[in-house]
Amino acid sequence: MEASSLMADLQRFLRDRCLSVSNLPQKGRSLFTTRDFHPGEVILNQEPYICAPNNTSLESRCDGCFKTNNLKKCSGCQVVWYCGSSCQKLEWKLHRHECKALCRLEKEKRNYVTPTIRLMVKLYLKRNVQNEKVLPITTTDNYSLVEALVSHMSEIDEKQLLLYAQMANLVNLILQFPSIDLRDIAENFSKFSCNAHSICDSELRPQGIGLFPLVSIINHSCSPNAILVFEEKVAVVRAIENIPKDSEVTISYIETAGSTLTRQKSLKEQYLFHCQCARCNNVGKPHDIEESALLEGYRCANENCTGFLLRDPDEKGFVCQKCMLLRSKEEVKKLASDVKTVSEKAPASPSAENKEAAIALYKTIEKLQVKLYHSFSITLMRTREKLLKMLMDVESWKEALNYCRLIVPVYQTVYPATHPLIGLQFYTQGKLEWLLGKTEEAVSSLIKAFEILRISHGTSTAFMKELSAKLEEARAEASYKLFELKDAFDDN
Repeated sequence: MEASSLMADLQRFLRDRCLSVSNLPQKGRSLFTTRDFHPGEVILNQEPYICAPNNTSLESRCDGCFKTNNLKKCSGCQVVWYCGSSCQKLEWKLHRHECKALCRLEKEKRNYVTPTIRLMVKLYLKRNVQNEKVLPITTTDNYSLVEALVSHMSEIDEKQLLLYAQMANLVNLILQFPSIDLRDIAENFSKFSCNAHSICDSELRPQGIGLFPLVSIINHSCSPNAILVFEEKVAVVRAIENIPKDSEVTISYIETAGSTLTRQKSLKEQYLFHCQCARCNNVGKPHDIEESALLEGYRCANENCTGFLLRDPDEKGFVCQKCMLLRSKEEVKKLASDVKTVSEKAPASPSAENKEAAIALYKTIEKLQVKLYHSFSITLMRTREKLLKMLMDVESWKEALNYCRLIVPVYQTVYPATHPLIGLQFYTQGKLEWLLGKTEEAVSSLIKAFEILRISHGTSTAFMKELSAKLEEARAEASYKLFELKDAFDDN
């Protein structure tokens, strides 16, 4: 299929979905709406052109469905895993070529075949099998869309270029295509860096990586009007607010909980551009200064004050903007040093046998951070997230609920109202409340979870059906308890 014909087909495909592509200065290709979209509406979906699971030495996933249960290694390459014959058959048209290529590689070198390396190998293999008509070329599933992606090669530093060159050599060693161009492989690695997406489950936990060239047309905003989620391996873009006709569709490429400077640094390092969204254009303005101080600054010396601190013009310390109390540099420096000393002892991934010790250590860190940082601090929030996870792991449900309730208001401050992380936290809170017999509170939390997650996740997925079933069950239990209480009251 000719490139011009594919582009015409793509324009028709988008037009049928009330979308169009325009080129914007400093942004390049951008996706626009040709009608109004409402919160929760699907704007676009796409299956991956190529994808690979995040297999590690600790956990492996099926190449077909990314599940972790009942896996068996491919008997040929001993690299790829499958959960059963159905997934293996679905992947075979492409994997038979990958398997052959991986078998040529020395066994010890197969350990260096990371998900990103596999993604690149699969990219060239799929291009070839599509050219040979073993796999069909379609409007949204063709190599031309990959070729159109931006690589930013001219902006990459020498260290990164050297890394891409080394990775390209390994890909070349695996494929052994006589006509392969190492510079072309290196450029595609740069495209991956800017355009590949982490494929996450319904609870936003990374499962693998994939290339979705159509989704990659959508530009970034730190205040996006849409969100990218995944239904199994399919990328689904939904509106999270009203998007009027002729508006640009935007998603967030990064974690948006952070100051403007933090977000811009992250975008520049990973995606090689300077964000000029409405939120970033407020840099240096009063609201932006306050947001930065809340999310990344220190707390007032008065424990009862909720004000945020700014640096004292006389360089003596930090002044609370609410009660004007000065907090000395020495006090802040001492606490920051204490936090750093204890944090250096904390394990990133505590083992099961050391979980209790890790919980005690992270609680010590939390206490020091509470004295140092504002209550909406991202650093404090991350520590509490780790504590919540560990407490859930050791089934300390009551304490876990306490941390859940501490995290929710921070999420509501740092994320937009319809962000799925808020919904997921309410879901966790509701399940814990229900488990602890707080049925009415559980119903309230589960309703909040459903109202948020139906916008980002829709209502038809297995995950949302499970949430809906839990909500109905909790409602029924709450009604029964109320009936019992009324019955007991009437008897008296």
